[in-house]
Amino acid sequence: MSDTTERPAADLGATHIALPVKDLDRSIDFYERYASMQVVQQRVDAPHGRGVAWLSDLTRPFVIVLITVSEVNGGLTGWAHLGVAVASREDVDRLAASARSEKRVVSGPTDSGHAVGYWAFIEDPDGNNLEISFGQDVAFTVARYVDRDAGHDPESTGF
Repeated sequence: MSDTTERPAADLGATHIALPVKDLDRSIDFYERYASMQVVQQRVDAPHGRGVAWLSDLTRPFVIVLITVSEVNGGLTGWAHLGVAVASREDVDRLAASARSEKRVVSGPTDSGHAVGYWAFIEDPDGNNLEISFGQDVAFTVARYVDRDAGHDPESTGF
């Protein structure tokens, strides 16, 4: 038996979204608390002297890359957002209430029924929308599509 750790295969598919931030520590704190993410890499980009942090929820090989900038222009506003699923409606309620108590901009919670689920938007320190949700059908929908694409009848698999 070897003590070496096997590395995963090369990255394929969606791997990250990069967000410019003014205060790296404040943004890290926000995503740790509201999206259950943790820093998996943090460094200073030597050529530009910018702080960079990769955050992940450790459920899949996908990270949010936070990059410090002097001024944030634009971002995930309006309906644009980063969506994160939580374990229950109560988690959506709790996180929205916590954000409100911190005087953050919060929209919802809203129950949009099948497919969309129960959700709220919370504005991060740089004005980007984080959607926290429960009951969206993303995993189910993707699994059903993959099963159909593989030539299986979704009706016969219990989907």
